[in-house]
Amino acid sequence: MKNWIFKTLGIAALSASFLMGQTTTSTGTAPTPPTAAQIVANLVARLTTLLTLTTTEQTEATAIFTTEQTALATIRTSMQTAQTALQTAITANDATGITTAATQIGSLTTQQVEAQATAAAAFYLILTTTQQTQFTQLNQLGLGLGGGPGGPGGPGGPGGGPGGH
Repeated sequence: MKNWIFKTLGIAALSASFLMGQTTTSTGTAPTPPTAAQIVANLVARLTTLLTLTTTEQTEATAIFTTEQTALATIRTSMQTAQTALQTAITANDATGITTAATQIGSLTTQQVEAQATAAAAFYLILTTTQQTQFTQLNQLGLGLGGGPGGPGGPGGPGGGPGGH
Protein backbone atom coordinates (compact mmCIF):
# COMPACT_ATOMS: atom_id res chain seq x y z
CA MET A 1 0.00 0.00 0.00
CA LYS A 2 2.83 2.40 0.87
CA ASN A 3 4.52 1.63 -2.45
CA TRP A 4 1.29 2.41 -4.30
CA ILE A 5 0.88 5.72 -2.47
CA PHE A 6 4.45 6.80 -3.20
CA LYS A 7 4.13 5.88 -6.86
CA THR A 8 0.83 7.70 -7.02
CA LEU A 9 2.32 10.73 -5.36
CA GLY A 10 5.25 10.74 -7.76
CA ILE A 11 3.01 10.79 -10.80
CA ALA A 12 1.00 13.75 -9.59
CA ALA A 13 4.25 15.62 -9.05
CA LEU A 14 5.27 14.93 -12.62
CA SER A 15 1.87 16.00 -13.89
CA ALA A 16 2.07 19.28 -12.03
CA SER A 17 5.62 19.87 -13.21
CA PHE A 18 4.50 19.53 -16.82
CA LEU A 19 1.80 22.12 -16.20
CA MET A 20 4.25 24.53 -14.61
CA GLY A 21 7.40 23.54 -16.52
CA GLN A 22 7.44 26.36 -19.04
CA THR A 23 9.48 29.36 -18.01
CA THR A 24 8.57 31.90 -20.70
CA THR A 25 5.94 32.50 -23.35
CA SER A 26 6.62 33.27 -27.01
CA THR A 27 6.68 36.97 -26.05
CA GLY A 28 9.42 36.33 -23.48
CA THR A 29 7.23 36.93 -20.43
CA ALA A 30 6.70 34.45 -17.65
CA PRO A 31 3.54 32.41 -18.18
CA THR A 32 0.62 32.66 -15.82
CA PRO A 33 0.62 29.51 -13.69
CA PRO A 34 -2.49 27.37 -13.95
CA THR A 35 -5.20 27.96 -11.40
CA ALA A 36 -6.24 25.25 -8.98
CA ALA A 37 -9.40 24.77 -11.06
CA GLN A 38 -7.32 24.31 -14.23
CA ILE A 39 -5.03 21.82 -12.53
CA VAL A 40 -8.02 19.83 -11.28
CA ALA A 41 -9.83 19.99 -14.63
CA ASN A 42 -6.72 18.77 -16.48
CA LEU A 43 -6.15 15.97 -13.98
CA VAL A 44 -9.77 14.81 -14.10
CA ALA A 45 -9.76 14.95 -17.92
CA ARG A 46 -6.59 12.84 -18.01
CA LEU A 47 -7.99 10.34 -15.52
CA THR A 48 -11.26 10.21 -17.45
CA THR A 49 -9.34 9.29 -20.60
CA LEU A 50 -7.20 6.71 -18.84
CA LEU A 51 -9.89 5.11 -16.66
CA THR A 52 -13.13 5.93 -18.51
CA LEU A 53 -14.63 7.76 -15.54
CA THR A 54 -18.39 8.19 -15.45
CA THR A 55 -19.94 11.64 -15.06
CA THR A 56 -20.58 10.88 -11.39
CA GLU A 57 -16.97 9.76 -10.86
CA GLN A 58 -15.74 12.91 -12.62
CA THR A 59 -17.82 15.06 -10.28
CA GLU A 60 -16.55 13.21 -7.22
CA ALA A 61 -12.95 13.35 -8.46
CA THR A 62 -13.26 17.08 -9.08
CA ALA A 63 -14.45 17.61 -5.50
CA ILE A 64 -11.65 15.41 -4.10
CA PHE A 65 -8.87 17.09 -6.07
CA THR A 66 -10.25 20.60 -5.48
CA THR A 67 -10.06 19.98 -1.74
CA GLU A 68 -6.51 18.70 -2.21
CA GLN A 69 -5.44 21.73 -4.28
CA THR A 70 -6.92 24.12 -1.72
CA ALA A 71 -4.91 22.47 1.05
CA LEU A 72 -1.76 22.41 -1.10
CA ALA A 73 -2.05 26.12 -1.95
CA THR A 74 -1.97 27.01 1.74
CA ILE A 75 0.93 24.64 2.35
CA ARG A 76 2.89 26.07 -0.62
CA THR A 77 2.52 29.61 0.73
CA SER A 78 3.70 28.51 4.17
CA MET A 79 6.54 26.53 2.60
CA GLN A 80 7.76 29.59 0.71
CA THR A 81 7.74 31.58 3.94
CA ALA A 82 9.62 28.82 5.76
CA GLN A 83 12.19 28.56 2.96
CA THR A 84 12.76 32.32 3.14
CA ALA A 85 13.16 32.10 6.92
CA LEU A 86 15.65 29.28 6.47
CA GLN A 87 17.73 31.29 4.00
CA THR A 88 17.66 34.27 6.36
CA ALA A 89 18.78 32.07 9.26
CA ILE A 90 21.56 30.58 7.15
CA THR A 91 22.97 33.95 6.12
CA ALA A 92 22.75 35.16 9.73
CA ASN A 93 24.37 31.96 11.05
CA ASP A 94 21.33 31.66 13.34
CA ALA A 95 21.30 28.05 14.59
CA THR A 96 17.98 28.48 16.40
CA GLY A 97 16.41 30.03 13.30
CA ILE A 98 17.73 27.17 11.16
CA THR A 99 16.27 24.59 13.54
CA THR A 100 12.93 26.39 13.68
CA ALA A 101 12.67 26.75 9.90
CA ALA A 102 13.81 23.17 9.27
CA THR A 103 11.21 21.87 11.73
CA GLN A 104 8.52 23.93 10.02
CA ILE A 105 9.58 22.67 6.57
CA GLY A 106 9.42 19.09 7.84
CA SER A 107 5.95 19.64 9.24
CA LEU A 108 4.75 21.27 6.02
CA THR A 109 6.18 18.44 3.94
CA THR A 110 4.25 15.99 6.11
CA GLN A 111 1.07 18.01 5.57
CA GLN A 112 1.69 18.03 1.82
CA VAL A 113 2.16 14.27 1.62
CA GLU A 114 -0.91 13.72 3.82
CA ALA A 115 -3.09 15.95 1.60
CA GLN A 116 -1.93 14.21 -1.56
CA ALA A 117 -2.21 10.69 -0.15
CA THR A 118 -5.64 11.42 1.31
CA ALA A 119 -6.85 12.64 -2.08
CA ALA A 120 -5.34 9.62 -3.84
CA ALA A 121 -7.01 7.25 -1.38
CA ALA A 122 -10.38 8.98 -1.68
CA PHE A 123 -10.14 8.86 -5.48
CA TYR A 124 -9.21 5.18 -5.43
CA LEU A 125 -12.31 4.41 -3.35
CA ILE A 126 -14.71 5.90 -5.93
CA LEU A 127 -13.36 3.64 -8.68
CA THR A 128 -14.86 0.33 -9.74
CA THR A 129 -12.79 -2.81 -9.21
CA THR A 130 -11.79 -2.78 -12.89
CA GLN A 131 -10.77 0.89 -12.71
CA GLN A 132 -8.80 0.22 -9.51
CA THR A 133 -6.87 -2.51 -11.34
CA GLN A 134 -6.21 -0.16 -14.27
CA PHE A 135 -5.21 2.63 -11.90
CA THR A 136 -2.79 0.34 -10.06
CA GLN A 137 -1.25 -0.71 -13.39
CA LEU A 138 -0.93 2.92 -14.48
CA ASN A 139 0.81 3.74 -11.21
CA GLN A 140 3.24 0.87 -11.74
CA LEU A 141 4.07 2.40 -15.13
CA GLY A 142 4.35 5.85 -13.60
CA LEU A 143 1.21 7.18 -15.30
CA GLY A 144 -1.24 7.51 -12.39
CA LEU A 145 -1.36 10.49 -10.09
CA GLY A 146 0.59 11.59 -7.06
CA GLY A 147 2.64 14.32 -5.44
CA GLY A 148 4.74 14.41 -2.31
CA PRO A 149 8.24 15.70 -1.73
CA GLY A 150 8.98 15.81 -5.46
CA GLY A 151 5.79 17.75 -6.31
CA PRO A 152 5.06 21.48 -6.42
CA GLY A 153 5.88 23.30 -3.24
CA GLY A 154 8.02 20.48 -1.95
CA PRO A 155 11.80 19.95 -2.07
CA GLY A 156 12.92 20.24 -5.69
CA GLY A 157 9.61 21.54 -7.05
CA PRO A 158 8.30 24.96 -7.97
CA GLY A 159 7.49 27.08 -4.98
CA GLY A 160 9.20 24.90 -2.43
CA GLY A 161 12.77 25.06 -3.22
CA PRO A 162 11.50 20.01 -3.21
CA GLY A 163 8.81 19.08 -5.56
CA GLY A 164 3.77 18.43 -6.70
CA HIS A 165 0.86 16.69 -7.78
